[in-house]
Order: sequence, then C-alpha cells, then structure tokens
Amino acid sequence: MATKIFVNLPVRDLQKSIDFFTHLGFSFNPQFTNHEAACLVLGDNIYAMLLTHERFADFTKKKISDATQSTEVLLCLDAESREAVDTMVQRALEAGGSRYADPMDHGWMYAHSFADPDGHQWEIAFMDEAALQAMMQESGAGTAAQL
Repeated sequence: MATKIFVNLPVRDLQKSIDFFTHLGFSFNPQFTNHEAACLVLGDNIYAMLLTHERFADFTKKKISDATQSTEVLLCLDAESREAVDTMVQRALEAGGSRYADPMDHGWMYAHSFADPDGHQWEIAFMDEAALQAMMQESGAGTAAQL
C-alpha cells in the first residue's frame, strides 16, 4: 500500500520557517501552502505541514506544546554521507537554528541534530549498511538494535 505521511508542526512565524527550510535546500508544495500553512517536501511521500499556531489549533483540543521547553516528537531524516549530515546541520545553524546535541558516531551510524527556530528537534543520520552488516556479523547480533 502506497501512503503519504504529513507531520504537522506548529510554528510561530511561518515566513521565518519557510526561509529556514529553504536555506537548508528543501522545497514547498504550493498546492498546500498559503498564509496559514506551508507544505515542506521532505521526500517523495513525506511532508511536514508547518502551521501557524492559530491554524494548528483548528486540529486539536489540546494545548500546543512549546518545543523549546518539551519534546513531543523527534524528526529524523537520512543523509547520503557523514559529510552531508554535517553540511545540513551547519546550514541549519547558519539559517537561525540552534545546536541541539553533539554528533553521535556508532561506527555504522553517524548522526547530528539541530533545533529549528520553533525548537522542533531534527536528527540527521547517515547509516552505512555495509559497516552495519560487518558489525552484526562480528558481534553475532541479529538486529541493529542489539548492537
């Protein structure tokens, strides 16, 4: 079954968020973008709907979380290489994002993270499938989670 996923994120300043993600090299689907919402294209079937707080409130009866104070979701995107991970994080910092944590290097997986202007945590990860298979064989692990 082919499916699309739309992650909805509240943002304080929609234009600032559009500028931030455009600086990172992402595009937006104009069909689902207006003064209240912007459809950030993350992949062929993966989108983040950046919604003003007012528009976001139309979809929930709950209080909107302040992502600078608490974490409700961790967003992780894959990258083509370790260098691409570092480049994405550097671009995020240049565009007004903040450093969230130090890079993590597990040998087969390298990840780094940033927070966007609204505090949403984005993880960027490169997974070396060949190194993963080698480490699993060496350790006798049946899955990556066992490493």
